[in-house]
Amino acid sequence: METPSRTNGRLTAFGNQLVQVHQWLRKELARLHDDLGSVAAGRAERLRDLRAHCLTFCSALTRHHTGEDAGAFLVLAEKFPELRPVLEELAHDHDIVTGILERLERLVADVGPESTQDEILYVQRELDGLTAIMESHFFYEEKRIVEALNSLDMPEWRETKPSFLLKSH
Repeated sequence: METPSRTNGRLTAFGNQLVQVHQWLRKELARLHDDLGSVAAGRAERLRDLRAHCLTFCSALTRHHTGEDAGAFLVLAEKFPELRPVLEELAHDHDIVTGILERLERLVADVGPESTQDEILYVQRELDGLTAIMESHFFYEEKRIVEALNSLDMPEWRETKPSFLLKSH
């Protein structure tokens, strides 16, 4: 069981934990960019890192979004009905991102020492598109729901972190 996050000995509010998860996901996405850049520069030894980081990132982001859709968003919609349109937009983003992640995983799996620069550039464009969407999505989500999440008192979330608040390494 993962213990609740603490800052200066106090429990960190759920919205602040969400921002921390987003920061971690941003760093993982940056690592993925670095790995792809290294492979594009001819460093085939980084191919294994690229594939591993892609799987880790895609899995973590999928778990995060699934946890939001199946847990956090339901709680927020119940306690803050005025957020329902925002939550629907965010869930729609999740559907779009799922498709991009599936394409990205297939593309990265196909990258190899024999890949042309054009093929790698195509993967880079897909990754750039995902990065742009995720940055916009994270910013909007943080702006619209962090305060509501911070106001929640969910003892079960403190005892066992829900999947949308988990980070994996």
